[in-house]
Amino acid sequence: MTYKIPTDVQILGRDIKSEQLKYHNKRVAVCKEFTFDAAHHLHCYDGKCKNLHGHTYKLVITMSGFVNSIGIAVDFGEIKEIFKSAIDSKLDHQYLNEVLPPMNTTAENMVVWIWEQIDLELNDRGLTEQGHRLEELKLYETPTSYAVMKREWMVEDDV
Repeated sequence: MTYKIPTDVQILGRDIKSEQLKYHNKRVAVCKEFTFDAAHHLHCYDGKCKNLHGHTYKLVITMSGFVNSIGIAVDFGEIKEIFKSAIDSKLDHQYLNEVLPPMNTTAENMVVWIWEQIDLELNDRGLTEQGHRLEELKLYETPTSYAVMKREWMVEDDV
């Protein structure tokens, strides 16, 4: 394979038209990862996690939407703003047993609470009306252990 250095960059209006920027009308998901640090302990648990300890949690947010006129479904910067406002500001460097609603602070409980917070933020920003939605969350408690929540599992009448 031969590699070449471009001698010219593509210019809107000359090399590509505005109406060509949107390539399709499909729903597309985008993912962004974040971390936050927090401490917690578990109740009624017979193991090390009954003691106060901390984690660097990793949250992978998967959101979907339909591409706009320039080919963007969900802006990565907007996902970052949503995370900062809905999650990071509430959980980072906190004692989770105090700041979360009354619950055992397991990854399984937390991922549902996080979903609810992000979903509220999407609604408040008017993004749900634009067709944006959460598809999946992964909350890593350790590099190899995580809980997952998927959109289809959040259906109210699904027991």
